[in-house]
Amino acid sequence: MPIRKANAVWNGELKGGSGTMKLGSGAFEGSYSFGTRFEETPGTNPEELIAAAHAGCFSMALAAGLGRAGHPPESVRTSATAHLEKGEAGFSITRIELDTEASVPGIEPDAFQEQAQAAKANCPVSKALAGVEISLNARLSS
Repeated sequence: MPIRKANAVWNGELKGGSGTMKLGSGAFEGSYSFGTRFEETPGTNPEELIAAAHAGCFSMALAAGLGRAGHPPESVRTSATAHLEKGEAGFSITRIELDTEASVPGIEPDAFQEQAQAAKANCPVSKALAGVEISLNARLSS
C-alpha cells in the first residue's frame, strides 16, 4: 500500500514565527503562522488540511459504499469543519462536522443514510480521528 508523506518547517518563536507545510506529492505548499492558526489571519493551518483530508476521504468512501450497494453516485460533495478549541490541557481539535450532499439516482433515503453513516465510521481519516467527535449531516440533492 502507498505511504504518504508531508513536511513542515517552522522558523522562530510561536507568535512571531512562521512556517511552511508541503505535501510530499508537491500538489500543495502553503505558509502558516500563529495568526492563521489561532486567529483569523488569512492563510492555511494544520486543522484546515485535516478538514480537507477528511472531506476527501469521506466522499470517496461514500461513493465506494454506494457503488457496492448498487447505487453509483453521480456526485458527492462534502465540506468538513474542524473545531480547534483551547481547554485546560491546551489546544485540541474537539469536533469535526461533515456536511455532504450527494446525487444518487434511485436510492431510498434510508439506504442513503445507512451508507453515509458507514462511510463516516469506516473512512481511514475518520478512523485516524477516532478520539474526536465527528458529526454528519447527509442529504440527497433534489
